[in-house]
Amino acid sequence: MDDCIFCKIAKHEEPKEFTYEDEDVMVFPDIHPQKPTHLLIIPKKHYKDFLALDDEMLWAKLKDVAQNMIREFNLVETGFRLSNNGGGGQLINHLHLHLMGPTGKAI
Repeated sequence: MDDCIFCKIAKHEEPKEFTYEDEDVMVFPDIHPQKPTHLLIIPKKHYKDFLALDDEMLWAKLKDVAQNMIREFNLVETGFRLSNNGGGGQLINHLHLHLMGPTGKAI
């Protein structure tokens, strides 16, 4: 998508410091964090939302990256939320997961 900011970031047309990046997935902090850790986990290939995702291997990779980020950011014991908005409920029409934490458990 030519006008999708996440597609531009994936192509390195827009500057972004990545927390994690490989050929399929990118992770970086949300520009409006709701928790001390608020990461966006995004497939580089454009999918409008979760319902459009038809690649089981990519879904598995997103899951693995999310689990690794939970561990890397020490959210296992402090609580985390992994969420996705879709069906017009997202600000950017490109599939992305929000990883936020801690969620209130004792640190």
